[in-house]
Amino acid sequence: MDMMNSIASTAMSMSAAKLEQQYSISMQKKAMDVEELALQELQEMLPPSPYGFDVKA
Repeated sequence: MDMMNSIASTAMSMSAAKLEQQYSISMQKKAMDVEELALQELQEMLPPSPYGFDVKA
């Protein structure tokens, strides 16, 4: 019976860890979306630059 409890406990722990990981990833994606929108708004607020330049790698 002790082995069954151990297996059940491990399964519950793994399930909780998976849920926590999914939540964390979801929050990171949401934060990235918010940052992208903020950057787009900032770019719209800035006047166009009179300077042109080329960047070569």
